Amino acid sequence: MKKASITEAKNNLSALIDGLKNGSSVLIADRGRPVARLEPALMGDDGADEGKLARLVRDGVLRPGRAPPPHQVFATRPPRPDERASALGALIAERREGR
Repeated sequence: MKKASITEAKNNLSALIDGLKNGSSVLIADRGRPVARLEPALMGDDGADEGKLARLVRDGVLRPGRAPPPHQVFATRPPRPDERASALGALIAERREGR
């Protein structure tokens, strides 16, 4: 990540924005203390979720896993629904019960 003072950012904004197109962020500091961050904007659906995920991690809302999931999660097959079961039937039954 590139660092720039407020004065440098003001004087070289076009150059900093050109650097954003390559995917690198810019940290703007006021007297050596970080005050802002310029990041590339994600366009469309390509990688939009990755940007949201990175923002949640950065804000401390989400913590990435430290270990891979247990092997049992992928080794066991998910339960199969009863072939006679119907989602519509379950919905109608819940409405009759007042849920």
